[in-house]
Amino acid sequence: MGVAFWHNTGMTAPATPSALDRFSPAARAWFRDTFAAPTPAQEIGWDAISRGEHTLLLAPTGSGKTLAAFLWCLDRLAARPPLPLDKRGRPVRAGVSVVYVSPIKALSYDIERNLRAPLAGLRIAAAREGLPLPDITVATRTGDTPTREREDIRKDPPDILITTPESLYLMLTSRSREVLASVETVIVDEIHTMAATKRGAHLALSLERLERLVGRPFQRIGLSATQRPLEEVAKYLGGDRPVRIADAGARRDLDLKVVVPLEDMTRPAGFAVGGPEPGPEQRSSIWPALYPELLDLVRAHRSTLIFVNNRRLAERLAARINELAGEELLRAHHGSISREQRLEIEERLKAGMLPGLVCTSSMELGVDMGAVDLVIQVESPKSVARGLQRVGRAGHQVGGTSTGRIFPKYRGDLLECAVVTGRMRSGLIEKTEVPKNPLDVLAQQVVAACAVEDLAVDELLAMVRRTYSFATLSREQLEGVLGMLAGQYPSDEFADLKPRIIWDREANVLSSRRDAKTVAVVNAGTIPDRGLYGVFLGVGGPRVGELDEEMVYECRPGETFLLGATTWRIEHITRDQVIVSPAPGEPGKMPFWKGDGVGRPLEFGKAIGAFTREILAVRDPEAAMHRLVAEHDLDENGARNLMAYLEDEQEATGAVPTDRTIVVQRFRDELGDWRIVILTPFGGRVHAPWAQAIEGMLVERTGFDVQTIWSDDGIAIRFASGDEPPPTEALFPSPEEVEKLVVSRLANTALFAARFRENAGRALLLPRRRPGARSPLWAQRQRSANLLAVASRYGSFPIILETYRECLRDVFDLPGLVEVLAAVRGREIDVRPVETREASPFARSLLFDYVAAYMYEGDAPLAERRAQALTLDRNLLRDLLGEAELRELLDAGAVEEVELELQCLAPARKARNADQLHDLLRRLGDLDQAEMAARVTEPGALGEWLAVLQASRRACPVRVAGEERWIPMEDAGRYRDGLGVAAPLGVPEVFLRPTPDALDGLLSRYARTHGPFVARAPAARWAVPESMVREALRELDAAGTLLHGDFRPGGTEREWCDPGVLRMLKQRSLARIRRDVEPVTGAAYARFLQRWHGIGSASQGIDRLRDVLLQVEGLPIPASVLEREALPVRVAGYEPALLDQLGAGGEVAWFGAGRLGRDDGRVVLVRRDMLDHFAPRAEPEAPAPAHRSIVDALTARGALFFTDLVAAASAPLGEVLEALWDLVWQGAVTNDTFAPVRALSWARKGPGPAPRGRLGRLPPESAGRWSLVRGTSATPGAAASTARVHAVAQSLIERHGIVTREGVNAEELPGGFSSVYPVLKAMEDAGRVRRGYFIEGLGAAQFGLPAAVERLRAERETPEQPVVTLLAACDPAQPYGAAVPWPRREDDDRRPLARAAGARVVLVDGEPVLYIERSGRGLLSLPRAEDSDALELAIRALVADATTNRSRGLAIDRIDGRPAAESPFAGRLKAAGFTAGYRGLTYRPSRFEAIVRA
Repeated sequence: MGVAFWHNTGMTAPATPSALDRFSPAARAWFRDTFAAPTPAQEIGWDAISRGEHTLLLAPTGSGKTLAAFLWCLDRLAARPPLPLDKRGRPVRAGVSVVYVSPIKALSYDIERNLRAPLAGLRIAAAREGLPLPDITVATRTGDTPTREREDIRKDPPDILITTPESLYLMLTSRSREVLASVETVIVDEIHTMAATKRGAHLALSLERLERLVGRPFQRIGLSATQRPLEEVAKYLGGDRPVRIADAGARRDLDLKVVVPLEDMTRPAGFAVGGPEPGPEQRSSIWPALYPELLDLVRAHRSTLIFVNNRRLAERLAARINELAGEELLRAHHGSISREQRLEIEERLKAGMLPGLVCTSSMELGVDMGAVDLVIQVESPKSVARGLQRVGRAGHQVGGTSTGRIFPKYRGDLLECAVVTGRMRSGLIEKTEVPKNPLDVLAQQVVAACAVEDLAVDELLAMVRRTYSFATLSREQLEGVLGMLAGQYPSDEFADLKPRIIWDREANVLSSRRDAKTVAVVNAGTIPDRGLYGVFLGVGGPRVGELDEEMVYECRPGETFLLGATTWRIEHITRDQVIVSPAPGEPGKMPFWKGDGVGRPLEFGKAIGAFTREILAVRDPEAAMHRLVAEHDLDENGARNLMAYLEDEQEATGAVPTDRTIVVQRFRDELGDWRIVILTPFGGRVHAPWAQAIEGMLVERTGFDVQTIWSDDGIAIRFASGDEPPPTEALFPSPEEVEKLVVSRLANTALFAARFRENAGRALLLPRRRPGARSPLWAQRQRSANLLAVASRYGSFPIILETYRECLRDVFDLPGLVEVLAAVRGREIDVRPVETREASPFARSLLFDYVAAYMYEGDAPLAERRAQALTLDRNLLRDLLGEAELRELLDAGAVEEVELELQCLAPARKARNADQLHDLLRRLGDLDQAEMAARVTEPGALGEWLAVLQASRRACPVRVAGEERWIPMEDAGRYRDGLGVAAPLGVPEVFLRPTPDALDGLLSRYARTHGPFVARAPAARWAVPESMVREALRELDAAGTLLHGDFRPGGTEREWCDPGVLRMLKQRSLARIRRDVEPVTGAAYARFLQRWHGIGSASQGIDRLRDVLLQVEGLPIPASVLEREALPVRVAGYEPALLDQLGAGGEVAWFGAGRLGRDDGRVVLVRRDMLDHFAPRAEPEAPAPAHRSIVDALTARGALFFTDLVAAASAPLGEVLEALWDLVWQGAVTNDTFAPVRALSWARKGPGPAPRGRLGRLPPESAGRWSLVRGTSATPGAAASTARVHAVAQSLIERHGIVTREGVNAEELPGGFSSVYPVLKAMEDAGRVRRGYFIEGLGAAQFGLPAAVERLRAERETPEQPVVTLLAACDPAQPYGAAVPWPRREDDDRRPLARAAGARVVLVDGEPVLYIERSGRGLLSLPRAEDSDALELAIRALVADATTNRSRGLAIDRIDGRPAAESPFAGRLKAAGFTAGYRGLTYRPSRFEAIVRA
């Protein structure tokens, strides 16, 4: 291309005189007053920039390169002639002089803030020199800039414009473009983050459009801290222009350490934190060892950034460390939190108010976070460039040392970390590759360019080719894009494809259609419009949650995944929904967000392979350890673990995957299916297309049913048929055919369809947005599917071509795969096939990501963890959980059940005749008569059957261990040779031939017919030395016939077990545990709620009342129910004085939430300090003067007595009282005591005088001091609204234990369940609650406290002793009619069962039996009443309640809508003490009964 480059390196001494001498006196004076001397980056950069050359400035983070780029521009602006003035005396600028382009908005704000110092300094220096004061203005234009400020930029352009690539594009496509016609310099910061992306190609075209607008070349300056090769990035910056590379990239000092807090990463149980014996979570996870280390590091430093690779881990880590610290030390920072919250967190960190952040890639780029002195990376950063970028956030100043600590999660991760640190020190970052000719980006820019001016095709081609991204664009490719945009494809087939431009083919000129500019503006940029798929329980069923779009691309029907604590099976994927069914206890993969992670580049993979090869070549272990510590920054634990990892793999397979060796490992899993694992270090971008090619070859050519998974460490293939897998050669397609294989499968994948949609949207064929509205993702997907179906018939359709290019080059690394396969064929890479008994350590690391749930200790309830663990291969399980864990996973009842079956002690396995007795002896071996009697259906016939067997020479008695036992006659030789048993007379010679390995055979049969056993058990049974038995068992273990480990629940020794028996034990245990993880019934939920709320608790006093009020906080409860029914069933011996005491002490406040008749209404109790979070926000309605007078008086004077309100209203007492209670029930006015509510809602003993005048006796419902509810008229800000929703969500969790959509919506919460759903999701991410499908028949998105989930499942079984409860129908512990629907007798049963004040329900074992209407005169029976015993218990509860709480008894005149006397239940009621009368059935307790009950 004729591009010239000049290199300067930081090693060269700066020219003399200093480049600073080229600046004006004022600039020199300010700089020397402020800084000791220019940095190398500034010296080298100014030398190039001051000459007007296009410059790529490479320098470490914190080396002053941003000032190097800006200062020359500022100096030129300061030295320009005075600007002309307008009529008001304000300077008039021709337009923008300097454009600074930042990849992220946050960086733009930092740059604007950091320019203030040099601008102010230049003014001071100029004043000191007696020069005119420079007037340099700066403005920012990003997506967050308000419309008014954008218009100000257009009318009064700044000298310096700070913007983003997308905003620059928008300005070039709008009226604002004219202010850019005067640009002299463009600075592109963090250029490496854009050069290798479509966003960079988009920016390159924007810069060419800008140069066309300016009409002359402007100076281009690129800034970056990490990039390689420099020539590639320089070509990207300059296009076909010469660029000077100013390389001041002297590597900064790094203080790195890879920290492993465990001596053995495969045995986290060995980590001790003190205190009691660690539980399963500590034994199964590395995290308990990490948390204290991380906490110590945070506390030892002033400011810390902890980088993780996904959002969920960021939330979880921050929550866990804060919990361990007992204070808030860390906050999570990632792309999903709001901009306001992000800015607040960043400002707190900068101000030193927050010790640290746990962040994702959101903090990688050059945002100035102040003096961060430590960066921690949890797990490998996955690339060297990313590692340098992240660690470079620490010591972010000239000459500073960047301190980084890396914590690997498992041994495979440790290997990658060792290579990352070594290459970080050497500066060997991955090569930058600029995408070539992305046609979708070209299409968008063509539409935008034509929207502001007509363009000749030749001019357009010349302009586009000046960029490096499109330097090789052919005219044919351009005309293909132009034809697509101009509508050249058949209009009947491409009906949805609206033309965007007009192409006059005679004049070869392009112009715009009328609406094209709007489409180009509202769909600007290249960032894909990705979203979430809704997950639903069945078609039309309730919502379970959401999955990231890119995860859905990789899912297929039949697969299972985890969402919260529950596993779901995918039944169907529609255009916008994933339809699922519950799969309790099945293993499921963790949801992921692709934007959070990166695949390993091939270059980095080769480096890992070379490192592995070199370390293995070091014969001296001490020398290898020294190299790992000295050159790769591993601590002692890390070095030992890594060497053990490599040695274990070498021992398991005889070869280790390197850059020159691929290991193909074959083994059978515990189900007997073959697995092949291709182990290579070459990375996911190579392995993903390779796996597709393998699937294509095997399915099409051999008919194998295969399942493949891939990761950065290789490919795993499972053959479900159990047949012999194909030969190794079938796994390596030829380099020539691999592209064809991948392409043939790619077109039908969800990945291709998704990328096609994104590319079509980017090309403006399917606009993602329209003015004021966003096209929903489901609509985009549908239109994209239609377009793809049509476009696929046209092989030259540009977006089809671009989608193939993107998938094969940007997503996959197909050239890299071809290179690897060619090296295999050329024998440059050796392929080592090996067959093993089990997965090797490297293979287990490959599978690690698919069971990563085990590394998040405590995430899932115990039952889910046990169920999923039991589905894993034993060796993978051992790596994850440690040996001891399997004891806790197997169910003791399942072990007992299996042993009964194996020993033929189960009734179905017993022998029923002589033939079956023979079979039993063949299966079990030697048995005495008592043992046989226990295993036959007719013990009395045993002697006869034995005689038959002996006579037919099928069984014989022998002496074993000093007692007579029977054996099958064909085993006589085996018992003789194995145990020294004398064969009886009459045994045929054929049965007495020598039996090799006789003891091994007997032990194998023993293992097949017993559960896990220790060696002394068979030794004692056969009177054989235990040492001899143990030796034989070891040989069987070595041959793969037996397993040795910790199996039996409650065992203390390592046992032996047959693999088939262990498989059976795991399956039976899994079946039992899956019953435990299935959702519970509504009745179990009702039983749980009663225990959760402490119904019938014996606890009493004010402390118990505080606990109860915390559970009902924020819930509207009828006043007539609160103290008569709701509180007494929770607080033993409840007295109203207890509530008054809390009110008088300022602990509890109340307000109204709606009137219920004249003398009742709903009230809400809250802690006084939480009042603002729950109080109504609406202005009170004041329909009459008295209402307004009361509000005005309370607003002006604060709390007042009722007499003061009467005086202020100047109205009759009765009118004021009525108005006051109107305001109370609106939630506008409250009282400092609960007595007025009690007086209003409790029945009065006498009518009493009506309130007439001002001096008459005051009614009791007016007592106390009245005040406005705080916050009634406050306008909440964003922070207050967030706090309010969090408080509501927390109260729901406290009240329900398990929060469901139905339960929340029943409370008539403003906004319903959707208003608190985001908060519940955030609480799940932070580990405070679990999401799952816990209660059958309810919405699938259920959130529960960890303890609540376990307590709910404990209620699965109906209690042995019936539990009878009588509750108010509206009690929150009574779920029917709210979260759970009322049980109905028939489908057409429509009887009204309202949760009304006064209505009550009798429940037996959580099931409603009787419903008492609010009047107390009607009784409705529910289906459980058909159970005679349950009905009897319910009637007794009614009688007991009438005796204790209702002095007048109970009168029932209707039962199920019929006269009570005619009901089938009348006899039962009469037997319980009811009498028949003209009013129906009446129960009147005697005075003696009432006294006794009381």
